[in-house]
Amino acid sequence: MTTREIPKDPLNLVITGVGGQGNVLISLVVGRALVNAGYFVTIGETYGASQRGGPVMSHVRVSRHTQYSPFIPDGCADIILGMEPAETLRMLSRYGNPNVVTIINPRPIYSIDVTGGQASYPELDELMSAIKRLSAKVWVINATEEAQKMGSAMFANSFLIGALVAVRILPLDNESIEPVLKETFPREIDVNILAFRRGMELVRLG
Repeated sequence: MTTREIPKDPLNLVITGVGGQGNVLISLVVGRALVNAGYFVTIGETYGASQRGGPVMSHVRVSRHTQYSPFIPDGCADIILGMEPAETLRMLSRYGNPNVVTIINPRPIYSIDVTGGQASYPELDELMSAIKRLSAKVWVINATEEAQKMGSAMFANSFLIGALVAVRILPLDNESIEPVLKETFPREIDVNILAFRRGMELVRLG
C-alpha cells in the first residue's frame, strides 16, 4: 500500500485529558485508521489516578517506514490534542516546541481535591493565554458544549477527532476515519459521524 507523505517521520501526537474523558478511545480510533491506511503506528498510554479524574495521556507515533518506541521524547510533539485545559498546558510544557500545533477543548474538569477545597484550579484565561504562548497555532474547539447540543457530552470525542483530521497534519481524511467510527460506535453511528464532520467544519470556519 502506498502511503501519503507526512510532514516529518515520525509524526508525534500527544492526546491528553483526565480519566473518563475518552482520550484513550481517541488514540485507538486514530491509530486504527492510520494502520488501515498503511502506516506504522505505535501507541503508548500513561495513567494517573484516572478513577479520581487524574491525568491520562496517550502518545501516538506515526511513520511510513518503521515502528518507533511508544513514548515521545520531551519537546518532540507535533500535535497536542487537549481535552482539558490544565492538562493541555502541562503537556505543552513538557512535550511542546516552537512548531507544535495545539487543539484544545476549553472545558475545565475539576478534581476531587479542587471541588473539596483542598486545591485550586488556575484561571481559565491564564491557562489559555499560556497555551497560546507555547504553541505555533491553537485551535479552540468547544467540543463538550457542541456535543451537549447533540444530546450527550460523550460525542465530544468525535468532534475532536474531526478537528484533528481537519488541521491536515495527520495523513487522515473522512474516508479513513468514518469506517473506524462506524466500527467503534455501532449503536450511535449517525450522531458520531455528524459530530466528526461538525468538528472538521469548526476548524475550517476558523
